[in-house]
This record gives sequence, structure tokens and C-alpha cells, in this order.
Amino acid sequence: MEHILENGWVLEPAGGLTGEAFIASHENKKLFIKRNSSPFLAVLSAEGIVPKLIWTKRSESGDVFTAQKWIKGRKLEPNDMSGEDVAKLLKKIHRSKPLLSMMKRLGKTPFSPEILLTQLQSKLNANLIKEFAISKTIRYLEQHVPEIRPNNWAVCHGDMNHNNWMITDENELFLIDWESAIIGDPAFDLGPLLYWYVPEDEWENWLNNYGIYLTDSIYNRLKWYVYYQTLLSIQFFDSKGNEKDRVFWLEYLDTIK
Repeated sequence: MEHILENGWVLEPAGGLTGEAFIASHENKKLFIKRNSSPFLAVLSAEGIVPKLIWTKRSESGDVFTAQKWIKGRKLEPNDMSGEDVAKLLKKIHRSKPLLSMMKRLGKTPFSPEILLTQLQSKLNANLIKEFAISKTIRYLEQHVPEIRPNNWAVCHGDMNHNNWMITDENELFLIDWESAIIGDPAFDLGPLLYWYVPEDEWENWLNNYGIYLTDSIYNRLKWYVYYQTLLSIQFFDSKGNEKDRVFWLEYLDTIK
């Protein structure tokens, strides 16, 4: 892969689950390199949602590599997620017409609750379906699908883990790792973020910063999607053989109200 860089640059893995991220360094310069990153990275960069895109290159093997500005900063801590800046950046993302237009040009279509639930049921490992908490949650999702109707479709990031949010030393906030992005109900992102990170007595103020009011309809959508996303987490960790995290999220199901 070094041949895509100019002479003198040193490449090293940046970590992560996929092994597709790298750090390129030369003297006092650094770049963040990604192999086959999200195809709409350029729009994310132009919208100021991710660090600035420097260049895109295609290798002889057909892989596409992107280089982004290296930023000095840190990942958000869980207690940072209740901040006004997080709400406002997510509002910007969900209301971005360029992002939605790019996703549609890439052939993406909205994921309705019905489609998501069908896909989830087809993915769940047989051993998980036997778990009482999971079968109970599936029944809840099935029963409430008719009530889950978004007011609008938006580009949703799909993984609200606090480690995907970065703040620079200059106080710029970014949301990175867009491989799970879909067109869906904004509650697809909002539900997990609020349930996992924000105390319920702060939801109304957080959503006001985001630009909406907490109604019964929105509350139901938040609850539906946090159940859905939690089941996805259980399936993921079960498939990876990660018993500790599988049990954590399985027990978390019983805390959702």
C-alpha cells in the first residue's frame, strides 16, 4: 500500500475492528488513511462533519484510499454526549440535503421499520431467539411497527457509540466511521444516543437543542429504535464470541422503559 504515498512517508495501523485505517507520517506531518471508506466521504468533509479530505487515490488492485487531515483531540467520553454541541451536529447531519442526495445517487433507499425488523429477525442466531428477554423484545417490535412512522427520512450514522465522536483541541466536533450509514428515521440515531448516554430528565432540553419537542410519538420511536439497536449489539457480540458484552446488552434490555 506504501506505493500510494510519496517517498519518505511511514505507514502504521491505526487500530480499530476492521484493520482498514492507517496513520501516515512524514517529518512533522500526519495523515489519516482509510481503505475503501464510505463513498460519500467527500460530502461529509464538505459539510464539516468529518475531518477535511485531502486526497483520494485508487490502487492497482482497485482499492480506494482516502487521506484526511490529522486532527489533535480526543474521543468524547460518555458524559460528553449530553452536550448541546452533540445535539446540534446531529441535527445538521439529519437535515443535510447534500448528504441525503448523495446517498440516493448511490442507489440507497430508506430502511423502514418493517425492513429493519425483517432483516434483524433473519440475522439473529438461533441460540439468542431462545432467550426470554430477546423473544419478548421481538414481540414488542412486531406489535409497535404500525406506530413507528417517521416525519421525514434522513441520513443516519447508525452507530452512536461515544468513541465515534471526536473533539479537536480547537473545539471542533466531528462524527467519524460512516460505514453503517443508512437512510432512515432520525430516531434510528436518537434513540440509542438518548437511552445510552443522556439522563431521561434531560431529554426534553437535549431534543430542544436538536430542534424538536419530545412528544408521545417521538418517545415511542426512540424506544422502538433503542430496542432494535440493542438487539443488533447482542447479535454482534454473540457472533464474535464476546460473552461479557453479550451479557451486558442482554441485561440492558430489561432496563429500557
